[in-house]
Amino acid sequence: MGGVPAQGGRPRPAPARRLPRPRLTGLGGGLFACTAMTLVAGIVWLLFDSSLFAYGLLFLPVAAATALWVRPADLITAPISAPIAFAVGVWPVSGGSGSFGAQLMGIVSVLALHAGWLYGGTLVSALIVVVRKAVLISRRRLPRRTA
Repeated sequence: MGGVPAQGGRPRPAPARRLPRPRLTGLGGGLFACTAMTLVAGIVWLLFDSSLFAYGLLFLPVAAATALWVRPADLITAPISAPIAFAVGVWPVSGGSGSFGAQLMGIVSVLALHAGWLYGGTLVSALIVVVRKAVLISRRRLPRRTA
């Protein structure tokens, strides 16, 4: 039945496939978040007519994924790169008109008016980082208690 034969002759079930657990450096996590949010902004611009609600809603899983995929040594970079990625990716959906000044004012306006999404994604990222750090610390202390 697709299993691997065990020593006793009975097949044991094949190990379940797990999702890959990428380990990004701090810079890699920031680049991942910025690239992902730029792609999200393009998709929101094409499919949802530049809906800032959809952009903000899709920012939350990108911030969470960045916090989950960064290396343990670089955990502090995830909550820092999340708001940067939000600001980098917001340009296509900011709604500014043709000139550079108008584009810049559109980005500043979006950042000011939709700061709730920005703070929410940063909070999600920070909470995940705090939990991961607490788990790492508890794993380090556990062998000392048993010895």
